[in-house]
Amino acid sequence: MAQKGYKPVIGAQVLSDQSMLFGWLGYVPLLLWAVWRTSWVELFADRRRQHLLFGTMFALFALWLVRRDFDTGVSYHFIGMTAVTLLLDWPLAIVAALIAQVGLVALGRQDLAAMGVNGLLLIGLPVLVTEVCAMLVERAQPRNLFVYIFCSGFFAAALSALLCLLASLGVLWLDGRFVMPEWLSDFIGYLWLIIFPEAFINGMVVSALVVFCPEWLETFNRTRYLQAPWKDDDPRA
Repeated sequence: MAQKGYKPVIGAQVLSDQSMLFGWLGYVPLLLWAVWRTSWVELFADRRRQHLLFGTMFALFALWLVRRDFDTGVSYHFIGMTAVTLLLDWPLAIVAALIAQVGLVALGRQDLAAMGVNGLLLIGLPVLVTEVCAMLVERAQPRNLFVYIFCSGFFAAALSALLCLLASLGVLWLDGRFVMPEWLSDFIGYLWLIIFPEAFINGMVVSALVVFCPEWLETFNRTRYLQAPWKDDDPRA
């Protein structure tokens, strides 16, 4: 289980019926809320946004196919939801991730019964963390775009990876059907091998979008971050 840079996808065989039920009870309202909050009129009228949505769905599907499956019922893959949330905003990010998740289920790469738990852990939780970080950054209103890149990109992805891993291990521990690894006492040392790649991938994607296509990022304030510099004594300030 010490596969570097991957996050757990949990199979139905290591989850209790109660966990899968609670997973669906939490995931379905989240999906309905995301569908309700999505601006469908704007989406259907904006072809660029449609292309971003379809491209993101395909990218997530391809990213989640690159995984390591274990006989114990746990699989590992990169999450990538931090960059997706910043690109599409949280309602559409959840919709895109749902479609990618359905594709995995159709290919037999994820259990339908465990879809609710995995959706909450690997979609809902990273989207929540990223949205909170983006809101805090926007509330501070920094003018340095590196604050946005680091706090909303690198830091949010690292924190998402950490919380997803801890939450997944917590669910497995509570259900008691999964044999915990012997190196659990040395768990802190492995965290860096798991957190850094997730932060690096999402941070690099966000950095590239800020530099080359800032208009694609729904959560990026171009007026503030990319305005011309001015001095404090400038009469136009």
